[in-house]
Amino acid sequence: MGCFTDFLDYLTVKRRYSLRTAKIYADAVEDFLRFALPENTAGSASSIPDKEILDSLKFQVIRGYVSSMMDRNLDPRTVNLHLSALSTFCSYLVKQDMLPSNPVKEVTRPKEKKRLPSFFTPEALKQYFDSPVADDYASVRNRLIVTMLFDTGLRRAEAASLRTGDIDLSRRTISIIGKGNKQRFIPIVDSLCEKIGDYLVVRKAFLEEKPDTEAFFLTDKGGPAYVEFVNRIVKNELSSIKGISGKKTPHTLRHSFATALLNNGADLNSIKEVLGHSSLAATEVYTHNSFEKLKEIYKSAHPRAKSK
Repeated sequence: MGCFTDFLDYLTVKRRYSLRTAKIYADAVEDFLRFALPENTAGSASSIPDKEILDSLKFQVIRGYVSSMMDRNLDPRTVNLHLSALSTFCSYLVKQDMLPSNPVKEVTRPKEKKRLPSFFTPEALKQYFDSPVADDYASVRNRLIVTMLFDTGLRRAEAASLRTGDIDLSRRTISIIGKGNKQRFIPIVDSLCEKIGDYLVVRKAFLEEKPDTEAFFLTDKGGPAYVEFVNRIVKNELSSIKGISGKKTPHTLRHSFATALLNNGADLNSIKEVLGHSSLAATEVYTHNSFEKLKEIYKSAHPRAKSK
C-alpha cells in the first residue's frame, strides 16, 4: 500500500473519522494531486507512486493550487476545507518521517465571510409542535425526530445512530458518542421523556413482525435510520408549516436549540458541553443571534429609540 491508502486507514482507524469525513478528505487530496500531477492518468491517488506524491507537496505548488481553486470561483470556505484536508495529510506524512515539515502551514489562506447560523424561533416551531399527529408508527417517529433534534441539539448523524440503550428515561439523559469518538450526556426535559415513552410503545408494536434491533429510529421497513433519512424527515415535516421559512434541516434545528438556550440565559460553556463542541469558539457564533434579539428589545423598549 502507498502513503495515500495508509493515510485513509489512519483517518478511519486511528483518528476514528466517519467514512463520510474520510471521503471528504480523500477527495480533497485527490483534487490537489490532479492539479499537481496532471500527467498522471491513473485516476486514483492510491496508484500514484509515493515519490511523485511527496515531490508534489511543495509550498509553491500548493500556493498555485490555491490560486487555481480561486480561479474556479470556489468559495473561500471550500478552499480552506481543501487546505485543511491537505494539511492533515502532510502532518501525517511528517509523523511517518516522509516529509520534513508541513508546507501547507506556510500558505496564506483566503479569508472567509462570517456566516451566521440560521435558526427557527420557538414561536415559529410552536405551530408545528401544536399541530395534531396521527398514532401510526411513521407519524409518531417523524414528530419525535424533529422534537428530539430541537430539544437536545443532536447532530443528524447522532440522531440516526441512536440506540435504545443510549436513552435512560429514569435519569432523563441521552448518552451520545459524537465527533472524535467523544462521549457526552445530554439532559432531556420531562415533555421529551413522555414523547419518547409513547414512541417506544408504538415502536414495539411496529416491530412485532420484524427482526428486533437496537436502532432507536427505524425506517418504514424496519431498518436502522440513516443520515439522509433524517434529513428527509425534517424537510418533509417542516415544509407543511407556513410560518417556517429558510433551510429546513437538522442542523438548523440544532442552531435553533443553541440560540434558544442562549437567549434564555444559559452560559456558553454549558451550551458547548451539550452540543459537543471541541472549542468555545464554535459556540460563540450564537452570541450574535442573541445580540440581534437584544437590539430588537432595545429598539422596542428604549424611550428615544422610537423618536424621529
